[in-house]
Amino acid sequence: MEILQGVWEVISSIFANSGYAFFFTGDGWKNAVMLLVSFVFLYLGIKKGFEPLLMVPIAFGMLLANIPGANLAVQYHDLAGFRDLLAGRGEFVGCTPGLMDFLYFGVKAGVYPPLIFLGIGAMTDFAPLIARPSSFILGAAAQFGIFFTYVGAILLGFMPNEAGSIAIIGGADGPTAIFVTSQLAPGLLGTIAVAAYSYMALVPLIQPPIMRALTTKKERSVVMGNLRPVSKLEKILFPIMVTVIVSLLLPDAASLVGMLMLGNLLKESGRTERIAKAAQNELMNIVTIFLGVSVGATTSAESFLNFNTLKIVALGLIAFCLGTACGTLFGKLMYVLTKGKVNPLIGSAGVSAVPMAARVSQKEGQKENPSNFLLMHAMGPNVSGVIGSAVAAGILLTLLK
Repeated sequence: MEILQGVWEVISSIFANSGYAFFFTGDGWKNAVMLLVSFVFLYLGIKKGFEPLLMVPIAFGMLLANIPGANLAVQYHDLAGFRDLLAGRGEFVGCTPGLMDFLYFGVKAGVYPPLIFLGIGAMTDFAPLIARPSSFILGAAAQFGIFFTYVGAILLGFMPNEAGSIAIIGGADGPTAIFVTSQLAPGLLGTIAVAAYSYMALVPLIQPPIMRALTTKKERSVVMGNLRPVSKLEKILFPIMVTVIVSLLLPDAASLVGMLMLGNLLKESGRTERIAKAAQNELMNIVTIFLGVSVGATTSAESFLNFNTLKIVALGLIAFCLGTACGTLFGKLMYVLTKGKVNPLIGSAGVSAVPMAARVSQKEGQKENPSNFLLMHAMGPNVSGVIGSAVAAGILLTLLK
């Protein structure tokens, strides 16, 4: 009998100290809800293929962060403690840092997003943009949604730094959204990252209704002429010149634009093929894992389950829709100015969701005219949108940091 009682006490003690017991406490339901949310995002990433390379790590980080007692949620959202630790001054106060705190250091210190941009640059062909420089206008126009949403977020009661972090979702660029939020409002990072990547994945569902509502059948049927050939010299000079011009104008954007253009220069120079491949494969894959898991680990129940999350998700959708609309409207303006030589649909690709937004322009164009091939024309505004979102990030950081 004493043996059975001892065994029962051991089992009871194990259960009382387990995460399962926490679910029966006052706030335990919040962790349970967050685990269900993580399961939903895992389903969307794995089964539906919604941005799986980042959705799956983020969702799994969310899962880990909400396991009671595991100490895997990001607890430190600033660099002060890390600086003291690395300098040998003092100790962490309040709670012991866990695995995710150290992985998150790369987010807060602004390391991971620029490295992601390095890989993106190594995979990007800027030839369509160089061949048609007017595409810069469409890429810039699509960023207006960011600044309109910033005003809306202020009116809804968010602080300026929080409003800037929310508005950048409209750029449809996950690494840029993470970079800006980590600097301006790290407490909102998980929510904003999840919203940004969710809307990037939903580009084929969100954009077409807006594009069709703002254009006529005649405009959508326009067949554009072939792009001019781009020389090797132009491809090499382009990343160098963009880096110099943008970085001098907006130093806060230098790390994003500089790494993007370095990756592209490695690709186009013809002398650095080996490290260009490393940037777009091994390096980018490793950084993506660290970035996704650590960002997901910021979505603890306390920070995620609140009314502000709903407002952020709604504002992010508005920002993305406004960006698509502004790009399309400027496409219509170019259609008028060129006397019908530019298809307005390519303007919607000005949001930085490469290459998905350009594929949506292609698909919508072919629905009206099966002989219409807009993909390469849409890639100009699309890659311009990558630069544009980095520039918008630099403006927000300059004004709000």
